[in-house]
Amino acid sequence: MRVETADLADVLMFFPEPFRDDRGLFTRTFDAGVFDDAVGRPGLAAGFVQDSQSRSALGVVRGMHGRSGRGEAKLVRCAHGSVHDVLVDIRRESRTFGLQQTFRLDDVDFGHLFVPPGFLHGFQALTATADVCYRIDREHDPSEDVAVAYDDPDLAIAWPLPVTRVSARDAAAGSWADLRGRL
Repeated sequence: MRVETADLADVLMFFPEPFRDDRGLFTRTFDAGVFDDAVGRPGLAAGFVQDSQSRSALGVVRGMHGRSGRGEAKLVRCAHGSVHDVLVDIRRESRTFGLQQTFRLDDVDFGHLFVPPGFLHGFQALTATADVCYRIDREHDPSEDVAVAYDDPDLAIAWPLPVTRVSARDAAAGSWADLRGRL
């Protein structure tokens, strides 16, 4: 499994190396030892407590979501289709605070994005359907939810397709300026 560092501090990409033959392919989608070594926190892989999956139609945007308090670490991958994935660092003490980075996650390269606590996360479906899987290190606590509008002018996220749908929650999300003031 190949591991690459991202421009944002502490963010990693994991790329499995599938075995392909005339039947199709086989790939390992997760390896706790490789993960813990790359992150530099032995036992972190064992701390994942929940796997979730979403399915989105072409052009749908989900995000920008995060957690306050201790935050939430997650490992994100696109099991079917492809997505334009976006992270924004909201850790005040980070050298990359306020910066964003985009990633393409798909069912061709099988890339996994490690998102440490302290990031806003969102994505847009680039294919007719896109299934995104999340491996999360703590149970969801709705009281810690934070969100910034996907179309916030200060973040100015460049979504590659016209946005076809967002949830009512995402449409009503606050601004980056408001969240930054509360951090």
